[in-house]
Amino acid sequence: MAKGLFDLENNFAFYGAYHSNPTNVLIHMLFVWPIFYTSLLLLQFTPLLLHVPFGFGGGDALLPLNFAFVFALIYALFYVLMDKKAGSLAALLCMLCWLGSDANASRLGFSLAWKVVLAAQLFCWTGQFIGHGVFEKRAPALLDNLSQAFLMAPFFVLLEALQQFGYEPYPGFHASVHAKIDAARKEWEAKKAKKTI
Repeated sequence: MAKGLFDLENNFAFYGAYHSNPTNVLIHMLFVWPIFYTSLLLLQFTPLLLHVPFGFGGGDALLPLNFAFVFALIYALFYVLMDKKAGSLAALLCMLCWLGSDANASRLGFSLAWKVVLAAQLFCWTGQFIGHGVFEKRAPALLDNLSQAFLMAPFFVLLEALQQFGYEPYPGFHASVHAKIDAARKEWEAKKAKKTI
């Protein structure tokens, strides 16, 4: 079992302790990947690092390798290192988001794309803060752990979805994670109770 940053069980338990309310979980499942996608859309306008020939029958197209690509690749590799099966699916989604954002960046142009990104980011982040404030009644994890909020959230909402179909990274994963979540939530509630006294 991996330790630290790549410890899927502990990281997912940390995430789960902040996302126990079903409505908040659903909100995150709906909004986290659009935040990732629109971040890539904006990053498509960063300077090109390299053009790579791509295409069938002669390589007539060029793939722009820019900061959007680097961003998507880092996420993709990180997810595969955390869990081979679900991480591979997450990596595929990351790269599809990169390809889709490249196509949309070309169609929209910067003058419209940044407005789309701003609107989507504001809408999605507002939804998540409402999920935490109204339904979870707990501040988001980003206040305690930025890597959770930005690097791990897309993978964890995918794991939440896969869990609905019975996916378990290894036997006993969910039982162990739920025990850690329960312990973390009890600790948080005890600290919260002390502050109100």
